[in-house]
Amino acid sequence: MLIPEMYRPRRASDIVDVVRSNPLALLAGNGVGTPFATHAPVIIDQMATEPGATESLVGAIMLGHMNRCNEHWQALREGENVLAVFQGSHFYISPVAYEQRPAAPTWNFITVHLRGRVEPLPAGEPTLQVVVATVKALEKVAGTAWDPTDSLDYFRRIQPGVGAFRLHVESVEAMFKLSQEHPPQVRRSIREHLSAHGGGWSREVAEAMWSEEFAAGEGRLEAPAADEPASER
Repeated sequence: MLIPEMYRPRRASDIVDVVRSNPLALLAGNGVGTPFATHAPVIIDQMATEPGATESLVGAIMLGHMNRCNEHWQALREGENVLAVFQGSHFYISPVAYEQRPAAPTWNFITVHLRGRVEPLPAGEPTLQVVVATVKALEKVAGTAWDPTDSLDYFRRIQPGVGAFRLHVESVEAMFKLSQEHPPQVRRSIREHLSAHGGGWSREVAEAMWSEEFAAGEGRLEAPAADEPASER
């Protein structure tokens, strides 16, 4: 992935947050004729860094699963190199948001690419453990805190159809394309436009833009409220 320097994230913790908050990854690997690509939940199982150290996904172990009938699963081989793509917030940026001419539209987005070696896991308890760990992680993301304990027997009945795997992360790429090429007044105009128009995705991008500017020492101490009138900011 081509990543211009200005679009590289300033904090490693932001990369980890994207992966944790957007666990539906696109897993890609070598196929016959064309690459295999499967959307699958992939979660962090173990970080390589010591507690208190700067978080890094290099050396981390991820857990994922897909349908065992999937040709992609059947083609996975121990030690094979795969790519897992985690898509963060993204939204179309209309020139209307710039308040200047000439202008060209673009797309702001956040994405993380993890490359590493895949380790298919056997059926039975190893696969069940991955499913349970995934449920607990996703319940945390969803904020629902459902307890799967009384459904474990049901999980055991359906797990023969699940193909679980570990991903041993060897390299990380991340791109936070958030209008960094524009001067502060234009970025502010874009943020205000995104906060006032569209739904959740547009506001998530506006918040990500503010967070990136704050990390660069350019943002305000407090993020503007989504419904705060532009004239009062």
